[in-house]
Amino acid sequence: MLMLRLQAFLEHRNFTIFITGLILLNAVLLGVETDDSLRQAYGAWFHKLDQLILGVFVAELGARLAVYRLAFFRSGWNWFDLIVVSICLIPASGPLAVLRALRVFRVLRLLSVVPSLRRVISALLRAIPGMTSILSVLLIIYYVAAVLATHIFGHSDDSRLEALFGSIGKSMFTLFQIMTLEGWSEGIAQPAMAVYPWSWVFFVAFIIITSFAVLNLFIGVIVDAMNIIHEEEGRGKEDASLQLEIKLLRADIEQMRRVLSAQKGN
Repeated sequence: MLMLRLQAFLEHRNFTIFITGLILLNAVLLGVETDDSLRQAYGAWFHKLDQLILGVFVAELGARLAVYRLAFFRSGWNWFDLIVVSICLIPASGPLAVLRALRVFRVLRLLSVVPSLRRVISALLRAIPGMTSILSVLLIIYYVAAVLATHIFGHSDDSRLEALFGSIGKSMFTLFQIMTLEGWSEGIAQPAMAVYPWSWVFFVAFIIITSFAVLNLFIGVIVDAMNIIHEEEGRGKEDASLQLEIKLLRADIEQMRRVLSAQKGN
């Protein structure tokens, strides 16, 4: 009965908000500590508050271990929280003082506590197979374009074109800059068009294929994965909430039976 009540408390929305608030407070505290003047003036208070927040995180994980027991280790997010908090427990004195900087990893707990952030990370992991296929297509197009650019522009007498497309490596680097749309017009396209007036066709086609077509496929795969995870999480939350309510109801009924049995015995 006590464990069921504790489980309901840990899964309550207000407790999640409380933990999220502590993580944000800890993030602000870690940022403020980087200011030498503030650290010298309030360093002791910062340390006490930091230890208090860490104590709450440890107590939370201990409560989850007590409630879920071995089931705690079946969730990747629980492992993530356990590793992040464990890193913060490493003594950071003497030669290990540099490990104090690892306390900033506690901010990463937002990824596991905030449902929307957790959904994004889960979607990214779920989309990896589809993204790998799209990346393979992009690399093939990228390599073919680099070979073409080297043959077309790299053998020019113009020193600027030779610096941009003189080899496969140079062409791939230049095409990567074009794909990111960073200064490609003035720094790359215009020097090429000064020697080859028709070269704009190559650059425009490459940008359309890579930046506007293939890269948008990545977005489509991730959005599709997020929709699937959102639906699965919705069903999972409903099932988990229903199971917890049933367990609590059974515990209440069992407690009522015991009271009635005791009254009949008297």
